[in-house]
Amino acid sequence: MENMVKAGIFGVCIGDALGVPVEFRSREQLKRSPVTKMRALGTHHQPAGTWSDDGSLTLCLADSLCKGYDLEDMALNFLKWYNAEIWTPHGRVFDIGIATSQAIHRIGKGISPTLCGGNSEFDNGNGSLMRIIPLLFYIKDFPIEKRFDITKEVSSITHGHIRSALACFIYLELALEILNGKEKWEAYRIMQEKVRNFLEHNPVCSQNEMDKFHRILELKVGEYDLVPLYTLQEEEISSSGYVLHSLEASLWCFLNSETYSEAVLKAVNLGEDTDTTGAITGGLAGIYYGFDNIPEEWVAELVIKEDIEVLCEKLQKKLMP
Repeated sequence: MENMVKAGIFGVCIGDALGVPVEFRSREQLKRSPVTKMRALGTHHQPAGTWSDDGSLTLCLADSLCKGYDLEDMALNFLKWYNAEIWTPHGRVFDIGIATSQAIHRIGKGISPTLCGGNSEFDNGNGSLMRIIPLLFYIKDFPIEKRFDITKEVSSITHGHIRSALACFIYLELALEILNGKEKWEAYRIMQEKVRNFLEHNPVCSQNEMDKFHRILELKVGEYDLVPLYTLQEEEISSSGYVLHSLEASLWCFLNSETYSEAVLKAVNLGEDTDTTGAITGGLAGIYYGFDNIPEEWVAELVIKEDIEVLCEKLQKKLMP
């Protein structure tokens, strides 16, 4: 379990930082000029190694978990970040999703944290999935029902729809199998089986919502042939900011690569929501391949890496002694 927290959190921040300069670029543009290393400037005019809201909110969640499980404190940390008080790379916020911004506005008004996230079908951006990895280290020893309930609560601070919660749950269930030492493909199979079984025996969502995840969970839907996610071609994978697209793209990149760098570069070079696909992929790949598999030059270029390292050590001590 050594360095697992550090591997996951640095994995997110570095994947995010690789994607920041090319956010919103198309796949075609990135085929002509692919990301192969940390870049400066670009979309948001930031120095190389700068992470965005994905990394910031991941660090805010980790910071809160160092004190224990407290939804009010998590929500307050998000608000502090928004007001540029904590966990910004350069003292200001330069990127935030609409749903997250609206949720943080509600937090500022004193609304209960689990009611702050939008809960309509149109509130399913990837803003809770991108920051969820630190929660893994808190829920790892709980039964699956409790893991789901807690994941749903933490997602709901910014994204309250069941689809966003399910995406976070699937992601963390796969990460948990990896944390427990399973090989990549075995971890994926066990996750599929556990999640399918959980959803069949716990009425947390409709069949229609379950079916949205058919490519990931390998569910037979209607007359369509079942095609496993990892066998799809790149053109069949979307990399927009929709939570289901982000989860599929990240799992596809993770399953179809052999190193941390291959996984995150594959993710970033899909285009569109490059920082978030990079961050989500990076969290999984970091935990699977380990901190030492992350290229040293990328770690060296990461903004305020010393502060992140101190936070990771604190969280490791608190949740994985």
